Amino acid sequence: RAGVTVAAGVLSQAGWVRYSRGRITIVDRAGLEAFACECYGVVRAAFAAV
Repeated sequence: RAGVTVAAGVLSQAGWVRYSRGRITIVDRAGLEAFACECYGVVRAAFAAV
């Protein structure tokens, strides 16, 4: 749980998400996608195929 709080804080400071009271809201999807590893594209394509 503490790890999630730390990760959410990092993403929030970067301006990609808003984190408050256990709720995470994506503010900048493009920025978050650019930050994510190449795994994101693979997973996204797999879900699109379903």
